[in-house]
Formats: sequence, structure tokens, C-alpha cells
Amino acid sequence: MKQKLRLGMIGGGPDAFIGAVHRIAARIDDCYELVCGAFSSSAEKSAKTGAMLGLSPERAYPSYQKLIETEKSLPEDIRVEVISIVTPNHLHFEPAKMALENGFHVILDKPITLSLQEALALEKIQQQTGKKLLLTHTYTGYPMVKEARQQVLTGKLGAIRKIYVEYPQGWLSTAVENKQADWRTDPSKSGIAGAMGDIGTHAFNLAEYVTGLSVTKLCADINTVIDGRRLDDDGAVLLKFNNGASGVLMATQIAAGEENNVKIRVYGEKGGLEWQQVDANSLVIKWLDAPAQTYRTGGAYVSSFASHNTRTPAGHPEGYLEAFANLYRNFALTVLAEMNHQQPATEALDYPSVTEGIRGMTFIEKVIESGKSSQKWINF
Repeated sequence: MKQKLRLGMIGGGPDAFIGAVHRIAARIDDCYELVCGAFSSSAEKSAKTGAMLGLSPERAYPSYQKLIETEKSLPEDIRVEVISIVTPNHLHFEPAKMALENGFHVILDKPITLSLQEALALEKIQQQTGKKLLLTHTYTGYPMVKEARQQVLTGKLGAIRKIYVEYPQGWLSTAVENKQADWRTDPSKSGIAGAMGDIGTHAFNLAEYVTGLSVTKLCADINTVIDGRRLDDDGAVLLKFNNGASGVLMATQIAAGEENNVKIRVYGEKGGLEWQQVDANSLVIKWLDAPAQTYRTGGAYVSSFASHNTRTPAGHPEGYLEAFANLYRNFALTVLAEMNHQQPATEALDYPSVTEGIRGMTFIEKVIESGKSSQKWINF
């Protein structure tokens, strides 16, 4: 019985904080072994990162093309099996395409590609190759987010009427930028959206994931507050869902003093719920005719989806890294089940993939289209 997957990484070299997050997430449950990487466009930096991570020198590659070509030629019991791509947006499609076409499963940072056209092309490639793809929409990995989804899907709140979701940040409140901000505010590397592409997609994904609903129309107000910035750094969107519910989405990176407190509130006929990352272990359920309840991570009363994604006893905080690791673990459990000719558990199949990637890219394109248009309501 195969127990662990051999992992390779494209990107994630010096000063790339998200690469380290991915590596930590992959290690938490011991489902992966990092065996190779092309960590930088600089061969020297890639080699140094490989050495720091304890890789064999010959498997720290100078380019992603060299990594994929060489690994494909290695014996089956040695070569990499899953490739994690943690590069800026404009370097998602080509490495993912090449990895899938050469027989490797793919883990891809969000948004899935630079454009909707690329996302649709990648979906076709993934379907043709039969390989699996994980898209790291981190916040869906939290146990209490999964519990929130189960509360909605099992009908406890009744028909959903209203959704509020927000993601406020303050790190781009001035024109002074760093390496992380540089590519995120560059249209050639980030795409047509700034804040809406970077964090608005997280808020959008969270709204659809928790409710199980799909956005059908939107109306966007998109702003660039800092003079000289080439992409949006602030915005708000009115949403219409396929069951008739309405919603409001806010994403901003110029809310001075804010960190990363992504938050969602959902209201139905019988009650509502509220979750926020600043208190990620708590899910508040509010009833129309009874006192509010607070569900806690690790409680004996939570759903199998929440307990499946919980590692520690109640009262021991689990956070961002563990949520990230839940995505990696569920993906590994699904891939390993297939390799071992088994059926993966339903809970393990609960991870974002190409479908969510296409929804996210559609959101970006429609938000920017609406933001620029005088005809504000646009069909999704």
C-alpha cells in the first residue's frame, strides 16, 4: 500500500513566502516527500534553495521545463508524482499544462491562471490527461468553514436569503511596495485585476463554497485609491445567486490597520451563521427564535467534514497553516486511494479544483467588466 507521494515544486525560492507555506502544509500530515524543485528562474538561486531543503543537487533544476523533462525520464519508483506550482499568476498555465501532459498531478496556487481563456484551456488538458488538480483556496480548509457548509447544505438554516463576505487588508495603503506587492500590482504578471484577483477571488470562493450556491449576476464598484497604481486596490460587488438570494462582497487592500480577517455571514429563513479568520475555531449560529450557539473546532457535535479536517483536541487552536495542510492532505488521500485501487472517502474529495478555478477567473473578468461599464449589472 502506497503511503506517501513524491512532490516537486516550481517556484518558492528566496523571498517567496507562499512557497514555504506550501512546503509546511505538505509536511504536516507526512503525506508527501519533497524530492525535486525548480525554485527560481535563477539557476543559482534554485540550487541554493534545493541545498537548503536537503535535495540531491541534480534534482534542483534550473527551469521548470528541465524539471519535467528530466523527472519524466526517471524510473517510475523514483520520479516525482505531484508538482506544486507556486509562481506568480502569469507563470501558472504553461508549467501546469506541461506537468499534466507529462503525466503528473498538479497543485496550483490561486487564481488558477492569468486569464479565463487559459483556465478553460487547462480544464480541457486536465480532462484529457485524467490527472488531478488541486487549487489552493486556503480558507475552505478550515474545519469551521466546512461545518458552516454542512449547516447550510443540510437545511438547518432553511432557504438562504442573504450572504455577506469580506476580505479587508491594509498592506497596500501606501505607494511604498515590496517584492510581494510588485508583481501583484503589475498587469503583466497579475492579470486584469489587483485586489479583486488576489483576495476578492478568495471571498467569492468562500461565498459559493459555504452556501453551495452559484453567482448568476453581479454589479461591481472597482477603485484604484493609490495614485499611480496600475490595478484595483479596493472594491465592492453586489451579487445575485441562483436561488434568488442576494449578497455583498467587499475586498480591499487599502484598509489601514487591517491584516487578513476574511469573514462570511450567511442568513436563511430559520437562522444565520458567522465565521471569521480572526477566531477561526468558532462558528456562530444565530436562530430566529432561540439563543445563538457557538460551534467549536474539535467538538463532538460537529459534522464528519469538520472532524475529518481537525487534528488537535478542542481548545487547541488550528489556523492558516493547518487549513492549507487540509487541502494538501485531502488531495493526497484522493490520489493515493486511486493508486491503491480504493475509493476515497467523501470527506477527502472535498478540495477545490479546476471548476473553482474557472469560477474564480469568470468572477475576475465580470467584476472588472462591470467596474468599467455604465451598464453595471452583468450576467455571470
